[in-house]
Amino acid sequence: MKRRDLLIGAAGGTVTAAAITLSGCTDDKAAKQAQEEASRLKTELELARAEIEQLKQEAAKAAAEPEAPAVVKDRVEIAIVSTWPRDFPGLGTGAQRFADRLTTMSEGRFAVEYFSAGERVGAFDSFDEVASGNAQIYHAADYYWKGKHPGWAYFTAVPFGLTYTEINAWIRFGGGQELWDELAGEYGLKNLMCGNTGVQMGGWFRKEMNSADDFKGLKMRIPGLGGDVLAKLGASPVSLPGGQIYENLVSGAIDATEWVGPWNDEIMKFYEAAKYYYYPGMHEPGAMLAAGVNKSFWDGLSDSDKALIESAAGTENDVMMSEYNAKNGDALARLINDQGIQLRRFSDDIYDSFGEAASAVFDETVQHSDLARRIHESFARARSNVGGWAKISDQEYMRQRNRVLGV
Repeated sequence: MKRRDLLIGAAGGTVTAAAITLSGCTDDKAAKQAQEEASRLKTELELARAEIEQLKQEAAKAAAEPEAPAVVKDRVEIAIVSTWPRDFPGLGTGAQRFADRLTTMSEGRFAVEYFSAGERVGAFDSFDEVASGNAQIYHAADYYWKGKHPGWAYFTAVPFGLTYTEINAWIRFGGGQELWDELAGEYGLKNLMCGNTGVQMGGWFRKEMNSADDFKGLKMRIPGLGGDVLAKLGASPVSLPGGQIYENLVSGAIDATEWVGPWNDEIMKFYEAAKYYYYPGMHEPGAMLAAGVNKSFWDGLSDSDKALIESAAGTENDVMMSEYNAKNGDALARLINDQGIQLRRFSDDIYDSFGEAASAVFDETVQHSDLARRIHESFARARSNVGGWAKISDQEYMRQRNRVLGV
């Protein structure tokens, strides 16, 4: 029986008994005593009813209030550092989505704090921040670290390399992940695919590029092995984080730059300093981004937590590419129609020169180490196998579709 029922029953029953006793009293003194007892019990009954009403109000209030959140057990602290400006569309927002997804998928058990470039460490300090264990994950383009080992470039993009679908096939089913693990393991890291920008543009130039000779003496922002290729043609490649490119281009500190593609390039306003926009970019046909995880941290996770991080990274790998494909077309139209940029295609002669220079760069790369050689050979096999199929499937279909529809 509930407490309120006991209170009412006890008090009510006693009052009734007192009333019966009173009705049967003939002695004046006894009657007076019974009357006093009945009055006292009536007061107790009223107090009991008041207490019951208070309990009911408290219960209703408690029911209306939200439940306190459950205590999160086994909380995992994760600091993510990135090489991108905060809220920068595509690259920055993709890294932030990845961080948010880790929190959501773990139901708050992963306490994730995200830092954009410069908020905790500089963009190019992200690698060492995670390798040292000061942070748990970085989001970056791994070709930024090619100075540590040329093999890193293959896990973003290399000249005449793999497209988005091709590099996914290599990483997941062609031995790429195993080689990436081996390379990353030497630096205390475990790396995962976590985004892609697709085929990139060739760059922004102040002058028309009519031949390979026009690259001689050109100071251009272009990282990775693509920069090494242009160096073979006499250019001076410069590696700059995204947040520093515009000011260097406007000031004349650099003569040209590549960045990503129309969507991101429009936001950066490169057209204010350079009007010639060249395509296609030989240097980044499918720029894959990475989530680099501290290896000791990774090894300490349960299998389910590892699978969760892999799933979150893999999801962002697909979402980012979809977003770039959706946004680039409209951005290109605005650049042409609103900003008056001059869209130019690199000539076949220039591309042939790119190819000769790239061959020389790869010859040097494989001499670096046995691991560099094995990475290159595996990559080249994937390019031949997957590319051979793409030639008669995706490429031929798109050629015929665009011919028939006039796209």
